[in-house]
Amino acid sequence: MKQKLPLFIVTGASGSGKTYVIDALREILPEFDIFDLDDLVEFIGHDWEKMRNIWLRVARNVAQSGRMTILCGTMMPWDIAKCADYSSFEHVYYLNLHCNAETREQRLRARNWSEEMIETHRDFAEKLLEISHTAYDPPMPTIDTTETDVTVVASRIKEWIHQYV
Repeated sequence: MKQKLPLFIVTGASGSGKTYVIDALREILPEFDIFDLDDLVEFIGHDWEKMRNIWLRVARNVAQSGRMTILCGTMMPWDIAKCADYSSFEHVYYLNLHCNAETREQRLRARNWSEEMIETHRDFAEKLLEISHTAYDPPMPTIDTTETDVTVVASRIKEWIHQYV
């Protein structure tokens, strides 16, 4: 690869809107390849380390074609840094999608999630907010999806990306 490109990760706890925003992002960012991390679950199960490595390999191959990638799914910087292809990118940028606890609970109940899983993801969402300025470089911005229209969320993600490219 002649020049390293950045990688963009839209992360957040389950129910925050990561999958929901993908189609809107594809419409307004056709120059990017945009993937939902969960698309591999039915093939490889919940082997998150393998999944992270596969998606970074995909993004590396996309970058070798001169295109940039947006990965939508829960990924943490300390896990991504362990991936075999991490050094293939100029930088990895993170953005957090977040919604209030009531909205997350409604969204996850609609998926028939257990009370325990809902509570786990509520706590994880709060943890992401707490560490967004200390565990990420640059600090990870957050977009609240509680009542924000998906096209507005996508536009804000586009604005965030365009400050780096």
